[in-house]
Amino acid sequence: NKSLNLIAQVPVLIAVFHRNRQGKEILESDPELGEAANFLWLINGEKPSADMERTIDICYILHADHGFNASTFSSRVTIATLSDVYSAITSAIGTLKGPLHGGANEGVIKMLHEIGGLDKVDAYVEDCLANKRRIMGIGHRVYTTLDPRAPHLKKMAQKLTNELGETKWIEMSERIAELMKEKKNLNANVDFYSATVYYSLGIPTDLFTPIFAIARTAGWTAHILEHLDGNRLIR
Repeated sequence: NKSLNLIAQVPVLIAVFHRNRQGKEILESDPELGEAANFLWLINGEKPSADMERTIDICYILHADHGFNASTFSSRVTIATLSDVYSAITSAIGTLKGPLHGGANEGVIKMLHEIGGLDKVDAYVEDCLANKRRIMGIGHRVYTTLDPRAPHLKKMAQKLTNELGETKWIEMSERIAELMKEKKNLNANVDFYSATVYYSLGIPTDLFTPIFAIARTAGWTAHILEHLDGNRLIR
């Protein structure tokens, strides 16, 4: 029950935080809407279209779990001490906050704004490679080939930016991915295109990682419950 409550409550907490800092009215969840649609309603105050709801739903699915990653490991370490599920999720969130884990998509959209336009991408990438600067959203410690989640997010990013008439974000992203594949044989990961998806949906950049946490709460709680079944201390 605690796990189910967390899955339901985390998006509401994030939405309340966002509306409160804007000085806007705190909205009530709509029982007629699903979780993804409700989240968009709660932060924006507008009922999302079916396409927008489906987009967030897919993002939730793609981010829900991904094996024994850093934040999942952190949650297991905490629960293995027989601490409570809330402390374990807090540990996971603290780990997810790091820019080398969940914070990467925030770095991607900041990078795109820094570049400014498609005509400046090549020079930016060359400068990063020459000065050994990391390009966010490129490469993955698990996948030596393409991250299988990335094509789904790329397709959604293309669709959203075309509909909004702001294709420069996906065009810049595609060029960066092309150059990094060509020069370093590295592929875009799940964070790379999710940045454009969230930005196109009007979601503030500093909520990108919290949205990751909304989705991953399902995976974290599943791992926590699995670990408690035959618990062993991790040291």
